[in-house]
Amino acid sequence: MLEDCKNALERWGGVHSLIDRWLDQRRSLLVSFIELKEACDVELEAVSKARIDTFSELLMDYISAGHFEIYPQLAEEAKAFNDESALLIAAQLLERLEMSTAMVLEFDEDFASPVRCQQNLVRLPAWIDRLAKGLTERFALEDQLIARLHAAHSPKQMKSPA
Repeated sequence: MLEDCKNALERWGGVHSLIDRWLDQRRSLLVSFIELKEACDVELEAVSKARIDTFSELLMDYISAGHFEIYPQLAEEAKAFNDESALLIAAQLLERLEMSTAMVLEFDEDFASPVRCQQNLVRLPAWIDRLAKGLTERFALEDQLIARLHAAHSPKQMKSPA
């Protein structure tokens, strides 16, 4: 997953500062995810609420940035270029992203309070596996959104062949 993040940053980095910051958030999220997974693998009972909270905050910030900053910006760009097919594809991709958003919100709720965290700690490894799958799919869908709604309108893509 971290390697895919690096590839996405190389592919889209520098194209737009908002996307750059978001991809950097993705990288930070993945680092925190890996650290949490490794802590679970070493000694689950020693995983602190603070560590879970750090990961959960990064996760929620990343998801929120996508929904409230990135996706609307990409849609506006497609509208500016009258790219109706891109908007249709975006609607389909966003619908698929909702599944992982719901999963993230459920995770956040399961570990929101110290009591809930203690009650659900035994389920954390299963959550980590579930999040790994969900986030992998989410990142792939988001990369498709960037490719279709942003990169397709970059000056390099819009130049006609000589």
